[in-house]
Amino acid sequence: MHILMIASENDAIKGAKVGGVADVVRDAPRALANFNHHVSVIIPDYANYAEQFGHCTEAHFYVAFAGQMEEVILKKLGDEHHNVQQYVISHPSFITGSVYLNDIDNRPFARDATKYAFFCAAIAEAITLDLFAPIDVVHLHDWHSAVFAVLAKYSERYQPLTAIKQVFTVHNIALQGIRPFRYDSSSLEAWFPALSYDGQVICDPRYPHCFNPMRAAINLADKVHVVSKTYADEVLLPSQPERGFFGGEGLEQDLINAKVHGKLVGIINGCEYPEHDEVQADFDAFLRRAKYNVFNWMAKSVELKTVQYLANERINEWLANTSVTGPIFTSIGRLTDQKVLLLRQTRDHVPVLSTILSLLAQANGRLVILGSGDSQIEFEFMQLMAKHNNFLFLNGYGQDLSDELYGLGDLFLMPSSFEPCGISQMLALRAGQPCLVHGVGGLKDTIIDNETGFVFFGDNLNSQIDGLLEKVSQAIECYQHDQTHWQQLITNAKQARFGWHQSAEQYIQALYQN
Repeated sequence: MHILMIASENDAIKGAKVGGVADVVRDAPRALANFNHHVSVIIPDYANYAEQFGHCTEAHFYVAFAGQMEEVILKKLGDEHHNVQQYVISHPSFITGSVYLNDIDNRPFARDATKYAFFCAAIAEAITLDLFAPIDVVHLHDWHSAVFAVLAKYSERYQPLTAIKQVFTVHNIALQGIRPFRYDSSSLEAWFPALSYDGQVICDPRYPHCFNPMRAAINLADKVHVVSKTYADEVLLPSQPERGFFGGEGLEQDLINAKVHGKLVGIINGCEYPEHDEVQADFDAFLRRAKYNVFNWMAKSVELKTVQYLANERINEWLANTSVTGPIFTSIGRLTDQKVLLLRQTRDHVPVLSTILSLLAQANGRLVILGSGDSQIEFEFMQLMAKHNNFLFLNGYGQDLSDELYGLGDLFLMPSSFEPCGISQMLALRAGQPCLVHGVGGLKDTIIDNETGFVFFGDNLNSQIDGLLEKVSQAIECYQHDQTHWQQLITNAKQARFGWHQSAEQYIQALYQN
């Protein structure tokens, strides 16, 4: 079987990763290849990635897009390696300095939507021109690849592509890539003026004058995959953010229809497990590495950012006093309300994160958060770092820092309001760090309360806050007064396995062959 994976990110290519989807697109093909299937992976060429490989083969061709004939290049990067082949589509419009772009509020997704619509059109044309080996399955990842399904269904030129089985994976249903149907340079009819489509199938249910790529792919693909069994149930229910529940985000009816027709499948993502145990991190060494990273972040701006100055001061304080007798809590990830909504809530006019820091301080514990994202969240965390001397907020990202934090921490904090699968908790477990998580999505499916960590629940925001603070207190109590149980948590965490082999086997049986 030959599977073509279409995605926006791929960590098999250096510099082409932003989030967890890049890990999936890196690891899932290798696991599928172990079953003697051939997998090709293709993303846009954001930064002349051919330079990373020994050689590349190029195919130049033209694509009709936005009323123009655009020349693009399909680059085959190196040779097929263990049944996996990497590709990129090159065009000057893809080289933007970053994988994703931010647009003003009244034109959300505008530049990215245009970029990925063009990318999908180029892939459809490349398949039509037989520039790939014969393909059995096209596996689409998130809204960025969804226009491929639209073209296969509605474009006269590309309609033969419907003979190829299409699988669509929803990694993040909160981001749907919604754009107008018309009257905008970044709209479906601007991209494909001659396209005759059924708007009832591909419109946004809340904004019928808009095209919703994610809904389109859910409705048009042969199989719809969400990345954990629990999340496959959650997305069938409407979101109720006022009580802290996030479900189908407007697409629940389409997902219910997919389930009724046997299209919806929940398969958890996997994690790679090295043959040898990871080297235990040293706290002093981590602080020195963090200082080096903070300096690098400082150097990227003409003006000194307060958050970097405060982080450097905190690192200096901790380097002068490295005797940590209490637990070290850690957290890594994008700073969005998906991840930290509960930490931003208040109880008796005090932020929940501030209460957690006070509980940690009573046990001589510390918290290290590594991440960036929403500017308001960054500001709030900076303010709390100034207030609490047991809090280090590293406002940036460094792979070296995250790798060390997984091995360094005593407890990994991941109180996401929703989490389709999550990879951070798996990486923390792999390094022997128990996790404290909200019992939603993939977190519920991977963390067992009092065995590999601590799990809290709640039917509304207040009960979720109560559950979170109760589990924080329980974890601190266990760390301080029941080291036998704590060491068992660590052992259980290290032994937990969510390997890609099992997930790939389910891909083949439930997504590709069924």
